[in-house]
Amino acid sequence: MKKSAIFSCVFLLVAGFSGAGYADDLTEAEIATRDEAFSKSMANCVLVGSFTIDGKESKGAPKEERYEIESVTKAAENQWIFLTRVKYGNLDTKLPIAVPMEWAGDTPMVTLTNASLPGLGEGFSARVLFYEGRYAGTWQHGPIGGHMFGAIEKPKAETPK
Repeated sequence: MKKSAIFSCVFLLVAGFSGAGYADDLTEAEIATRDEAFSKSMANCVLVGSFTIDGKESKGAPKEERYEIESVTKAAENQWIFLTRVKYGNLDTKLPIAVPMEWAGDTPMVTLTNASLPGLGEGFSARVLFYEGRYAGTWQHGPIGGHMFGAIEKPKAETPK
């Protein structure tokens, strides 16, 4: 998997959440409730799916992707912090990634444009939406881009002994 594909997708991680109402129709209390529910749905989840690279679709199946998310918190009106675990080659670290997020009705969508990620590079863009336990969208890192899609999974609870 190319480094640019991995790192351009890593911050696009989110859990599926179906909130109520449109932002323009919601009170501040309803927005706070929606945002809290979204944060809870994102806590300790893993995005498991696939991504494509434009121009390479005919050369086999989409590539597998897996992104661990420890938490997602709202930092400002449309700014959210995703605490993710990045594993690539010898790198294995937690990385807080700030991303703009908009709501399309009851659907959260990351809207990143030409962002720089410390230690990872510049020119990251994405539009990824999350709904009903799934994610789907597009990603771009410089001249390379594609699609991404998959399921949002929570770890299975361990059975007490």
